Amino acid sequence: MASAAEQLASNLNFSAFAKAEDLKKRLWFTLGALLVYRFGTFVPMPGINPDAFAQAFQQQSGGVLGMFNMFAGGAVERMAIFALGIMPYISASIIVQLMTSVIPSLEALKKEGEQGRKIINQYTRYGTVLLGTIQAYGIAIGLEGGNNIVIDPGWFFRLSTVVTLVGGTMFLMWLGEQITARGIGNGISLIIFSGIVAGLPSAIGGTLELGRTGALSTGIILAIIVLAIVVIAVIVFFERAQRRLLIQYPKRQVGNRMFQGDTSHLPLKLNTAGVIPPIFASSLLLLPATLAGFSNTENMPSWAAPILAALGHGQPIYMALYAFMIAFFAFFYTAIVFNPKDTADQLKKHSGFIPGYRPGERTADYIDYVLTRITFIGAVYLVVICLLPEFLISATGVPFYLGGTSLLIVVSVTLDTVAQVQGHLIAHQYEGLIKKSKLRGGKRGR
Repeated sequence: MASAAEQLASNLNFSAFAKAEDLKKRLWFTLGALLVYRFGTFVPMPGINPDAFAQAFQQQSGGVLGMFNMFAGGAVERMAIFALGIMPYISASIIVQLMTSVIPSLEALKKEGEQGRKIINQYTRYGTVLLGTIQAYGIAIGLEGGNNIVIDPGWFFRLSTVVTLVGGTMFLMWLGEQITARGIGNGISLIIFSGIVAGLPSAIGGTLELGRTGALSTGIILAIIVLAIVVIAVIVFFERAQRRLLIQYPKRQVGNRMFQGDTSHLPLKLNTAGVIPPIFASSLLLLPATLAGFSNTENMPSWAAPILAALGHGQPIYMALYAFMIAFFAFFYTAIVFNPKDTADQLKKHSGFIPGYRPGERTADYIDYVLTRITFIGAVYLVVICLLPEFLISATGVPFYLGGTSLLIVVSVTLDTVAQVQGHLIAHQYEGLIKKSKLRGGKRGR
């Protein structure tokens, strides 16, 4: 089956694109919204000494701050009003999804359709404000603990920091919802995508600078480029990979007519969890090093130093824990977002069945069996993609996005956006055919 990009390339003609006024308006709106976001990442937060903060950030750029800075498009490095980024909203969404599988009332809301979804979204917004407030207050306390980072420490600075950062997060959440409704693609994903892509030129420039100074040979740089292309191709292949279960529907009689039984497929994605496992695993592993960096190293217990050293980038224990956590969260999050029993009940409700398995519990067991096997392959794929840059960075010291969470997000969002552009073009072509058929019908009627 051709991908969305291949279909778009085969069906795209510029005359059809030029006539798709709604698509062009959506593209311009999306571009304008992302430009507003990029502008906000350069607006500094009040009360900060930029030079002192830049020096402190360089010392902690290898911890959680470095990962959050990547997702925030460099806003953390500049301590801008969008420094929290959209991560509190993503964390709140994940927490609410986890709670829907534990709390019966939330699970019932999830099954109520559009109205229940609106209520759950409202709970997610409340959770975003709560998480954002806690994180913003923690950032304010951490900044006050630095050397001359805050110009005038105190409760006024803390309050202004919380209001500024939480307000920036809520604005980004609203902006993402507007992009989803009036633009192209998923707004939240595109905001993260633009932040990651914004740091790509500097990463490429840093790699070329290492080649110019002789720190890296030309052969290694060419090998890095080839490897990056191969990694992107592998990500595209695995993100599109599906295991399709055959679904059959029995013959049915309506009046005096007998309708033939239909067949369909139940697609199970190889990587159902997406980029959630690497994000969670990275955050948990980098958190101890970041907390230790903000604390006073002189008062650190003697047993903490070897643990922090073992959890450093490129260390065997770090690699093993990173791989284990990615695999764990891949299975855990897949179990949360996909319930084989609910899927089997829906098939039974619509008289569908998998050949060779009874509807109901036997079908649910079979779906769970298949899902467990493909999730194992997906977990191995995530581990390989995410550990590859760790091995390369430890071996060569190249600060380049060869894989991991950033490349997964970029490729996934690109595939989704291209698919939506393709869908809008096809819809526009169908609208044109319908209008032509109506005009011809009207002329014949006259």
